Amino acid sequence: MEIEQKQAPLIEQFVKQASTLNGPGPALVKLIVEATSHPSLFAFSEILSVPNLLQLQGTESSVYIDLLRLFAHGTWTDYKSNAAHLPQLVPDQAVKLKQLSVLTLAEMNKVLSYDQLLKELEVANVRELEDFLINECMYVGIVKGKLNQLRRCFEVQFAAGRDLRHGQLENMMQSLTNWYLSVCPFNVVCLILSYRFNFALFKLLLTHVRACCLSTWPLYRNQVIFSFY
Repeated sequence: MEIEQKQAPLIEQFVKQASTLNGPGPALVKLIVEATSHPSLFAFSEILSVPNLLQLQGTESSVYIDLLRLFAHGTWTDYKSNAAHLPQLVPDQAVKLKQLSVLTLAEMNKVLSYDQLLKELEVANVRELEDFLINECMYVGIVKGKLNQLRRCFEVQFAAGRDLRHGQLENMMQSLTNWYLSVCPFNVVCLILSYRFNFALFKLLLTHVRACCLSTWPLYRNQVIFSFY
């Protein structure tokens, strides 16, 4: 939860600032650029939900809303595929989007090959890749892991969560329910604890599994889940 705690005041700062800006002027564009360039900010959905940003819709600056959506849910590969329709990134934004891309890859696989990372991040060589993973990812605290030079891979031990994409939470809930029904409820606790870095999601998953406990495992209802509230 350390990375989330560091981001909370930054998110609040940018949300408040965006809420006070009126009119589709350069101030909103500047705020989006600052948010997507900030070295300690990796979550953007709350900023994206500020109604004032809709003032950019239908203007020449509407591409900056698309840019903010990209930083909330997209990757470096997504940007390269749509670069002609998006603002050019400043160096800090490019680093940030590559950091976010590592988080997305870590959601799907806990062993990331160097070949995959070199391709996805468009890094020139292994030395540059390892420097990026150490200095821009592990040192920053968004991932923890081990560089395995023998196997040419990055073994992920922890990765911070990104903003949830549309429908992702429902899929997680369904997968969790299906898995819960096939295993001992005590094992569910281990899965829930893996989401502690994202407290809001942690509580939501906890509530969902608790409901499953009450309906399908009455024998364990006093032993599992309740003690975590």
